[in-house]
Amino acid sequence: MGEALLRHLSRGGVDVASGGSHPKAEIHPIARSVMRDVFGLDMARQRPKSLDSVAGESFDDVISVCDRAADSCPVFPGDPERIRWSLEDPAAVEGTDEAKARAFEATARDLTARIRIWLSLPAVSSRIPRDA
Repeated sequence: MGEALLRHLSRGGVDVASGGSHPKAEIHPIARSVMRDVFGLDMARQRPKSLDSVAGESFDDVISVCDRAADSCPVFPGDPERIRWSLEDPAAVEGTDEAKARAFEATARDLTARIRIWLSLPAVSSRIPRDA
């Protein structure tokens, strides 16, 4: 969800890559439906990837969204800024489909707010092309 939101909110001005510490075989179907129905974002081209898929790449910033991921995050070349957003895993919520959907929506809204703030920081906004 974070990858899709960052790509959208930066209008493609931020080169985004993501990887998980324990990726599932598929993106959670409720995550896909919330992103499509609530945020109007299509995640059809996104697939879960492991941290290994991005290890060795250079980044300006590395944002982890859960404590487990931050603890297992590899060392990236160039000493990027490490940002830690400790979010609850919406996939861990038990209960009705409605309760699960609310958890995914709450996480996506939290990510949206954090990404907007992060994008507004001068050190970040100055790196985004003006035409993005």
